[in-house]
Parts: sequence; C-alpha cells; structure tokens
Amino acid sequence: MNKITTIALVGLLASCSSESEAPVAEKNTEIKPAVDNQITKVAYPETSKGEVVDTYFDTKLADPYRWLEDDMSEETGEWVKSQNKTTFGYLDTIPYRQQLKDRLTALWNYEKVTAPYKEGDYTYFKKNDGLQNQYVVYRQKGEGEPEVFLDPNTFSEDGTTSLSTLSFSKDGSISAYSISEGGSDWRKIIVINAETKEQMEEPIVDVKFSGISWKGQEGFYYSSYDKPEGSELSAKTDQHKLYFHKIGTSQIEDKVVFGATDEEKRRYVFGGVTEDDHYLLISGAVSTSGNDLYIKDLTKPDSPLVTILGNTDSDAYVIENVGSKLYIVTNLNAPNQKIVTVDASNPSVENWVDFIPETENVLTPSTGGGYFFTEYMVDAISKVYQYDYEGKQIREIELPGVGSSSSLSGEKEDTNLYYTFTNYKTPSTIYNYDIDSGTSSVYRKSGAKFNSDDYVSTQVFYASKDGTKVPMIITHKKGIVLDGKNPTILYGYGGFNISITPSFRIVNAVWLEQGGIYAVPNLRGGGEYGKKWHKAGTKMLKQNVFDDFIAAAEYLIENKFTTSNYLAIHGGSNGGLLVGAVMTQRPELMKVALPAVGVLDMLRYHTFTSGAGWAYDYGTSEESKEMFEYIKGYSPVHNVKKGVHYPATLVTTGDHDDRVVPAHSFKFAAELQAKQGGNAPTLIRIETNAGHGAGTPVSKTIDQYADIFGFTLFNMGIESLPE
Repeated sequence: MNKITTIALVGLLASCSSESEAPVAEKNTEIKPAVDNQITKVAYPETSKGEVVDTYFDTKLADPYRWLEDDMSEETGEWVKSQNKTTFGYLDTIPYRQQLKDRLTALWNYEKVTAPYKEGDYTYFKKNDGLQNQYVVYRQKGEGEPEVFLDPNTFSEDGTTSLSTLSFSKDGSISAYSISEGGSDWRKIIVINAETKEQMEEPIVDVKFSGISWKGQEGFYYSSYDKPEGSELSAKTDQHKLYFHKIGTSQIEDKVVFGATDEEKRRYVFGGVTEDDHYLLISGAVSTSGNDLYIKDLTKPDSPLVTILGNTDSDAYVIENVGSKLYIVTNLNAPNQKIVTVDASNPSVENWVDFIPETENVLTPSTGGGYFFTEYMVDAISKVYQYDYEGKQIREIELPGVGSSSSLSGEKEDTNLYYTFTNYKTPSTIYNYDIDSGTSSVYRKSGAKFNSDDYVSTQVFYASKDGTKVPMIITHKKGIVLDGKNPTILYGYGGFNISITPSFRIVNAVWLEQGGIYAVPNLRGGGEYGKKWHKAGTKMLKQNVFDDFIAAAEYLIENKFTTSNYLAIHGGSNGGLLVGAVMTQRPELMKVALPAVGVLDMLRYHTFTSGAGWAYDYGTSEESKEMFEYIKGYSPVHNVKKGVHYPATLVTTGDHDDRVVPAHSFKFAAELQAKQGGNAPTLIRIETNAGHGAGTPVSKTIDQYADIFGFTLFNMGIESLPE
C-alpha cells in the first residue's frame, strides 16, 4: 500500500525493538535470594580528563570527557575496548548468565509470520523461522508455493545489515528497498526488477530519515541530508531535502524537489504520492513536533507547490483523497486530533471542514477497503471504530480483549483487512477483518507457548508529585505474594508525544516467568492523552516526567509489590534520559539502573546529528540563561556527585548509534565510575556494529538481554534461577 501520510516524524527517540513473543516453560520455581549480598567494588579502566571549559551565559562549566565525543579517534576506540573488557569480565562472573541466554534462545525459537499484503500479481509477507537474525520477505502468486523475495540474512555475514523500507511501483513491477548497515540511520536504496529480482542500477547512497514513495513506474521520492563533514556518525545534520529519482538515471541527476534554499530550511522533510498518482504531498518540520504542509498537482506539468498549512505550530498530514477532496489529520485547535476535509484547489486552513471531530480520546486513523478506521486511546487502551466516506459511524470493532490493536489499513478495493492484537501478557495474534460484516477471525495465532492465563495485567492509577493522575499497567504471575521481595522492572519513556501501549515482548516473557514484575506507567511527555499531556512533560516542565516515574516507583513500594532492594528502572533513548535523571535525583530509590542509548548530556545533545530537532521537547542550553539553568539541573552527565552511593548501573549503547550518539553514554559512565561512593558496579556495555535499536540481529538482542537480566538479578542478590 502506498501511504499518503506525508509526516513520518521520526519516532525519533523511540527505543526500537523487533522482538516477537515466545514460549515459556511449564516447570517453574521461585527465584532464590542470596543470604549475603556483598558486592566487591570493580576496578575500572582509567579515563583521562581533559581541560575543556565551556561558558554558558555567565557560567563556566568543565567538560573533562569531551574527548570521548570523537568517535573517530584511536583514544576513544581504546577506551571502548577497555570498558568492554571490564564489563564482560564482570558479566562472566554471573552464575546464571548462560542459563538466561539459553532460556531466551529457547523462547525465541518458533516460526513468526506477518500479515500479507498485495503488490502487483503477488502476495507478500515476512517470515522468521525462529532464530534468524532478520525476517525474510516471501511472496506467492495465487495459490502457488511461496518463494523467497529478499533475505536480509544474506546482506552481511553477522546479520547486522537489515532491511529498512520496502516499496513497490504502482503496478508492482519494480521494487526499491533501503538497507541499514551496522544499525546506522544512514541508508542505501537498491532498485530491483520485482519479477526477476535483478538489480537495475547503482544503489542510491547517503539517505537518512526517508520514505520511498513512487510516482507510477517512473521513479520515486526520497529524503536525505547533505553528507556532513567529519564523522558520519556524530556530525550535525541540519538541512533535509526531498529528491526525485527517475529510474534508469544516476543519483547525481536526482532533482531536489523541496528544501534546497535557506528560506525553506527544514530538519525533517517527507514526501508522499496519493494512491491515484494525482498529488504529491510534502511536509517540512524544524523539530519533532509541528510541520507545514504543501501539495503539488502531478497531472499538470510545472504546477506550483500550493500551501495547505503555512507554519509549524501544529501537526497535519493527508491520509486520503477522493479526486480533489483531501482528508487531513490534524491537531490544529484539536489536541487529541481530528480529521478535516478540504478541496485541493483551495486547501488553506480557513477552508477546512470537520469530518471526524475531536473527542476526549486521542485519535489515530487509518484507511482501507473504502472505509476509515479510527483507533482511540482510552487510558492507553485501544478502541476502534469504522466510518464511511461520508463520516457516518458504521460500528465499533469488537477487539479480542483489553490491549493494543495495530492499524486496519489496505487498498480501497480490499474486502478483508488484517490487524494484530496484543498486550503485556498476550502474544501477538493476527486477525482477518471482514469489512462488510464487521467480524474478526484468527488469521494466524502466535506460536509462542506462553499461557496467558497464568499471568495478570492490572491497570492502576496513582498520584504524581503535583497530584496528576497517571496510569500504570503492572504485569506478573498470578498468586504472587506482595511481600516487597519481588524483582521488579519499572520501564518508562515519557517524551516526544510517543504513546507506550501494551504489547508482548519475548524478553519480558523471560522476566515474568522468573517471578519478576514488569510495570509500565504512561508518563507525561507521551501522547497517551494528546498534545496537552505531551506538552506537560516538555522544556521547563520536563521534571514532571521524572516526578511521574518516581511516583510510580513509590507506588510499587508502598503497595508491597517490591522494595528498593528489588527495584530496577529501565528506559531507552529519551527513556535513557529518564533513567539517568531519576537515578541521579533519587539514587536510594532503586537497586539497579539500566539506561539504554540515552540522551544524557543535555547541554550538548543538539550539537550532534539530528539532535537540534529535539528542542521542542527539551529546549537548548543556548536559548536562554533560564533554560540553561533548568536543563543543567537535571542533565544526568552534570548531576553525578562525588561520594554518592549510586545504584548498580549497566549503561548500554551501540558504537554505530548515529541518532543518540554513544558519547552521551561514554561520558555518563565515566562520571559514574569516577564519583561512585559505594561498591555497586557502574559499567558500560558497548555493542559493536549496532545502532539505536532498529534492525538489531536476534543473536545480539538475546546476548544483550541475558546480560541485562543477569546483571539486574545478580545485583538484587539473587542466588539462583528456576531450572
């Protein structure tokens, strides 16, 4: 399906994960806590200090580990090797580390298949036999035997080159797909004849944050930045451009469609063609929130670019068109989003007409089979309704339970659509939805041998520091004793308008079967309650996010789910910032801290790669003295204090992370090791040939979580695990 959605904004900091669900053993016993939990202080490699001093307004601030920002230097490379040697030496002493790895491997090892979709004469789907590092793309014609179309496992020997985007020309005869090498956000686009699978031309290189949107069979639109000077992994990327590539020509001939002038400067630019090939939609953004929107009539040579929305104060994208009638999803004067209509001949805001109005719940719509499907989040739980093209509600779709539904989407002529349903204890199941009758049937049940009936997920509401009511879902085995001794992972994100909805993950199944508790609050800064909820956790309100997370921990302790001695906090990317801030503000609250690929140097985040675009959420240290002081007050790197007893900490990052550069993690780990006042270990695990998370091979993910869980349980004093 060729999406019309023209704003793909970046989920830019969301911690990416491609894990699927898996089996859990019948036999289980309780974990056995150690009688004596003495921790021997780790001998860390020496990290030299430089003499860099920055001046922010009238404040001078030392940055002794600035040299670790140079990912191209031999010194940084040697530091990475020495840190990994220390970390893996420590992890090797954990008695049940291999047991956890074996269990994760066993749970992962079952066939996984995605929902099918049609392109040309073929039906395509992805399949993983069990432990393959990457999903394989298959296709079949009619009732014929499926054949391999693309096997990303053959892209590299170690499985670290992954398939990112796969897109087909309008008739399905040509395919363009992008690949990521070593987890990098930089991509290559490869064009092949879809019938013969033969490569048709030289790859398009140096592509970043891009879709692939076809104009008939002629060519496609894609986005990228000029190649930065210096390090490709960390140098600032600031001017995003939309290009058109004509099939059969070289990349050097590709025309810039949008973003070529300083007046049009945007950090994120996306383009998409409507399903009928009539219009090109272009969105531009200077940050991860808000975009302007333009339209071009592709049926008329040299037609002008017409403005739909001329500023970046709100979000808007075209989801559908019927002839010249455009259907636009927007949060302009509607924090929870609505759908409006307008004619393409005069599409400016004053002509917009409500089609599906805003409600008290956040709207995420999709289209397929000649209908609109509106998913609403009600306390982060999915409810889905079907509407016709006149805006009449046809029905509420009965979902299989309380949890998260993926979008019902497809082509207009489809008579059946597919969606998946999941929650924290229910493995993902694919359902076939009959559009006319409104009935759902199981298309493919998960192969995970996980008995959901043995577990319970309960949503609770607790009060944050300022009295705000925050929801949290707590998942665990039925019948656990609330005696405060249950190993618990509290996971959070809280940023960028991203909603954390219930979903099943293999790694969490392993944690749950050990008798662990997994708790996820929906913090401010996320999108669960719309734009107001998002804004309540941004800039000089960012502390609200940390307070919400702290209050979640206190709720779990007060209600005897756990105690500080058995509590770990975990989060990735913006969630890594969350963990870093909370562990430096309340180090006594948890036993273990697990900041992953975190934004940890808040005074300099905007100087790397695309970081300047995150200023909508964070502000920057340069914009005002007041903002500088506020950010400095919580920036994890700048709030590690000498002599404080910090929790056992395992920082994780990837050496090819060019979204949140690993220097954040390097500097934070160096500060912790230099200033830790107690004996708890403060280690950093640096994955090689890995990036921010997307496309990480299964083998690396299994190794990483065996280490994370082993480190967590070991530092909680756990002596042995169930057999």
